[in-house]
Amino acid sequence: MKLNESHLMQLAAVLDAGTISGGAQALGQTQPAVSRSLAMLEARVGQPLFVKGKRPLQPTPLAAQLAAHGRAILTASRRATDTVKGFLSGTKGLVRVGGVPFFMDAMISRMIAEFQNVEPDVTVQQSYGNLPDLTAALEDDLIDLAIVPMGALEAPAGFEFTEILPGRNVVSCRTGHPLLRKLRLQISDLGDYPWVAPLPGSPLMSDLHSILLANGMSEISIRYSGGSLMSVINYMSETNALAVLPFSVVFAQRREQRITVLPLDIPQPNRSLGILRRVTPNRPQAADRLASFVCSAFEDLKHLIKRHENAVVWG
Repeated sequence: MKLNESHLMQLAAVLDAGTISGGAQALGQTQPAVSRSLAMLEARVGQPLFVKGKRPLQPTPLAAQLAAHGRAILTASRRATDTVKGFLSGTKGLVRVGGVPFFMDAMISRMIAEFQNVEPDVTVQQSYGNLPDLTAALEDDLIDLAIVPMGALEAPAGFEFTEILPGRNVVSCRTGHPLLRKLRLQISDLGDYPWVAPLPGSPLMSDLHSILLANGMSEISIRYSGGSLMSVINYMSETNALAVLPFSVVFAQRREQRITVLPLDIPQPNRSLGILRRVTPNRPQAADRLASFVCSAFEDLKHLIKRHENAVVWG
């Protein structure tokens, strides 16, 4: 025997209201329509649903059990409605975010946490990658947003790029590094110390080569590679190794006072950190809300980062 789920929902609403008219009103239906449905349910089960002569309506033992199932269906239906409303408004749902590792670890993950304090019903799934991998993931609908450094004119057709922070790289070292005590620091001094290599595929690798070429340095000693941001910071804080890092990443670590900036003006890349998205009418609203939150957070950070940058006496 298969019962009509809507009949069970109507039975539950009527019993909760105490009257057929009250149950119909709660469901947004007419009383005659609900009466017909209950008559059909009663005929289907072959048993009475209400105790005769009782007001408000009292269920028979069978009806009470059926109403319990109807309430479960009604609750699930209302939750599903809330889910759809939340998805369309961006207050519920899943956002898949991919990004370059150092930026994700230094800044974006904290912003995601702050976003979820405001939107607790949005789940965020984070992944790592460089620009080619993340662009492919966007094309294949594996992620919704990509946090990447790229040039303003590099966005492929069908994509939009929103800048959130101008690009600036620095040579970073541990606090207390011998080069910080040098009165006339020169680019050539960088060759006297070991280096941490950027992650494979990172544009920071080409930036490091640009520094070498611009200053006639043929090679440097790479002593450590492949680490996460935290492992790079841990390594640098215990050695005299140097690394090319985005200025904003070093800024995000300022309170730890473990790494700092060497005051050298080095060749700068022609790119910015931003949010890469597909141009599509069916883009999840929750992803757009997260993107707007990140943009707003970086608007506040830009002034602090610029103030910190201006405090450095660049050589």
